[in-house]
Amino acid sequence: MGKIINHLRKQPEQVRRHILHATTVIFAVILISLWVFSLGVNLTNPDTQAKINNDLKPFSTLKANLIDGYNSISGSN
Repeated sequence: MGKIINHLRKQPEQVRRHILHATTVIFAVILISLWVFSLGVNLTNPDTQAKINNDLKPFSTLKANLIDGYNSISGSN
């Protein structure tokens, strides 16, 4: 590991920046992939589906109220 670090220190600054950017992108892709995979596993759980449906009920009521209010103001049915 020490040889790699010493070799990188001897490189010009622009090369070191390219290596830094490439390493950052690679780690970001790995982290996002792991996050998406774990999110997919969590969302397929039946308990999570039931919780999501319960959490969204107030928003569907709000949506219905907004639509009814708009229709009463605009006079369209």
